[in-house]
Amino acid sequence: LITGFIEQFSERLLEYLDVNGTAPKNIIVYRDGVSEGQFMQVLEEELPALRRACKSFATNYRPLITFIVVQKRHHARFFCCDEAAARGRGKNIPAGTVIDRVVTSPDE
Repeated sequence: LITGFIEQFSERLLEYLDVNGTAPKNIIVYRDGVSEGQFMQVLEEELPALRRACKSFATNYRPLITFIVVQKRHHARFFCCDEAAARGRGKNIPAGTVIDRVVTSPDE
């Protein structure tokens, strides 16, 4: 669990309430620094902690919480098939490209 994560979350939730007059219906948490071996720990520790923090604001407050875990440490190299969309000398794929499930081969 990130040190101070729940406190920071509670502060952001209060700020949201102050500005909008209502609690958010959906919460998206972007996480970095989580290895594949820690995915279950995030699900089993951080998610319940967030739910408890939400409940502390209102007993029936149950927003939809989505965790997005960013992984940058991989050995895969991606190349752009569209020469016009390629970026820089390395012909990198455009920034913001997301591989969400699997990488496929055009030969399969």
